[in-house]
Amino acid sequence: MLKHSNLVIKVVIALILGYTFDKNKITSTTYLPNNETITSLIKHLKLDGDLSFDNIHHASKDFGNRYNFLPLAVLYPKSVSDISNLVNYIFQMGPTSKLTVAPRGHGHSLEGQAQAHQGVVINMESLAKYQEMDFYVDGNYKNTPFVDVSGGELWINILRESLKHGFAPKSWTDYLHLTVGGTLSNAGISGQAFRHGPQINNVHQLQVVTGTGEVVTCTKEMNSDLFHGVLGGLGQFGIITRAHITLEPAPEMVKWIKVLYMDFATFTKDQELLISSNTSFDYVEGFVLINRTGLLNNWRSSFKSKDPVQAKRFVTEGKTIYCLEIAKYYKQEDVHTIDQKIESLLSTLNYNDFTLFISEVSYVEFLDRVHVSELKLQEKGLWDVPHPWLNLLVPKSKIHQFANEVFGKILTDSSNGPILIYPVDKSRWNTKTSMVTPKENVFYLVAFLSSAMPSSTGTDSLENILSQNKRILEVCENANLETKQYLPHYNTQEEWEKHFGSQWEAFVRRKFRYDPLAILTPGQRIFQKAINFL
Repeated sequence: MLKHSNLVIKVVIALILGYTFDKNKITSTTYLPNNETITSLIKHLKLDGDLSFDNIHHASKDFGNRYNFLPLAVLYPKSVSDISNLVNYIFQMGPTSKLTVAPRGHGHSLEGQAQAHQGVVINMESLAKYQEMDFYVDGNYKNTPFVDVSGGELWINILRESLKHGFAPKSWTDYLHLTVGGTLSNAGISGQAFRHGPQINNVHQLQVVTGTGEVVTCTKEMNSDLFHGVLGGLGQFGIITRAHITLEPAPEMVKWIKVLYMDFATFTKDQELLISSNTSFDYVEGFVLINRTGLLNNWRSSFKSKDPVQAKRFVTEGKTIYCLEIAKYYKQEDVHTIDQKIESLLSTLNYNDFTLFISEVSYVEFLDRVHVSELKLQEKGLWDVPHPWLNLLVPKSKIHQFANEVFGKILTDSSNGPILIYPVDKSRWNTKTSMVTPKENVFYLVAFLSSAMPSSTGTDSLENILSQNKRILEVCENANLETKQYLPHYNTQEEWEKHFGSQWEAFVRRKFRYDPLAILTPGQRIFQKAINFL
C-alpha cells in the first residue's frame, strides 16, 4: 500500500512539475525568455526596490566557483512586498513561463544552489539594508531573549550588534559572513552544535514568502508545518525574510586550545567524552592532519606551547595525526579561575602532553577566525578558486570504518584543504525540521574543504579532487556506512529520494503545498518547473 501511495505521489508531482523520467536523469526543455517577458516584468511589477537586467554576472557565480548560470534579472528589494510581488506575479503567469526565483545571500553556495538560469535572483543582502534589527533582551521580558532580524542579514553583523546589548546567538557556523536565511535553509552547524543544536534549533519564529507569493508568519505552534519544512528545507518551500534568533548572555573572552593525537580511537573517544558533558568546553571540533610539514611552527605565531622544547621535537611529516580544537568561554570576572578550570577539564583527556597549544582571544576574534584566513587567501589570489567541498554526516558506529577506508587508503599522502571531523548529539535537536541526518543520535560531521588550483593537472587539480570525492562516496555506499550528505548535491531524483529516505514523501507534499509550480530555488536541482507552450 505504501509503495502504491509513493507511486501516485510521483506521478502527480511529475505531471505538475514537468519531470521527464529517463532512468536516473531529470531533463527539461530548453527555454529562453523573450523581450515580452522582460517588458511584462517591468510593466506589471510594483516595486520599492530595483529590478536590474544589467551588470548581473555576479549573480551567476558562487563560492564553489564551478557553476555559472546567468539569470535574466536581479531583484534588489527594499521590502518584503518586493519579494512577495515578484514571486506572486511569476506564479500567476503559470506554467506558460519558465521563470524561477532564487534568493541569494552572500553567495557561499557550492554547487550553484543560489543561481537561477534565465530566472530572477533576489539579492537578500539588499533587503537587510532596509530592515532593522530589533532586540528583545529586557530583563522584564518574559520569554527567552531574542533578536528579530532580516533573513538577508549577515551573522557577523548580528554578533556585533547583539554584543552591544550584552547578548549573542547560541549556535554558529564556522564562517560568519553568511546570511540568516542561507544557513537556516541548510542547518548551520559548528562546534557549539553538540550543546545547543544547529542554528535551525535556535530560531522560534520565521517570516516566509512561499512559492505563491504569500507572506506567512510561522512558529512551532502556528503554521508549524511550514516552519519545520523551511528549516533545513534547502529553499524549496519559501524564502526566509525575517527570523527570531534566540540569544544568551555573551561571554567576553575565549581560551582557544589545540592538542594533538597520534591514535584515531583515542581522539574520537575524547571528543565523544566532551560532547556528553554539560560542564565541559563550549566548543568542540577536530581536524585530520595529513603530512602537514611545519604545522606546529605556524601555530607558534598565535598559540603558546605548554612545552616548547618537546613540541619542537614533534614531527608531523609523513604522518596522519588528529587535532582536537576546543574552547572555553568566560567573562573578565572569571579571569583568575579560568586556567584552573581548564586544567581540570584537560586532565580527563589523553592527548600527547607536549602538544598542548593555548591562545587567549576575544569572543569576536574567535568566532570570526575563518574570515582572517579568507583575507590572507584573498591577498594571495587563492580565495576565488573552485571549492569542490564534500560534507558528510557519519554515524558514530561507522566512524572507525570510515576512517580506515578514507584516511587509511584514499587520503594517505596529502589533502587539498582542511578536513574537519567532530561529533554532535542529535538527541538535543528539533528533529521535525527538513534536515536529514543519520539514524543514530551521535554522528560525526566530516568535511573535506578542498581548494582546486586552476590549470593544475596534479593532485590539487579539480579533476583529481572530484575523483577523490567520488571514491569517498563510493566507499560509503559499498560499505553501507549509512552516511548522509550535509549541504547535499545530487543529479538524479533517485539520489534525492534515497537521501531523504522516509522524509521524502513529506518533502514532496510540502513542495506541492507551498511551491506548486516549483518556482523557488531551482539550483538545488530537486524539482523542475513545468513549462506549457501555448
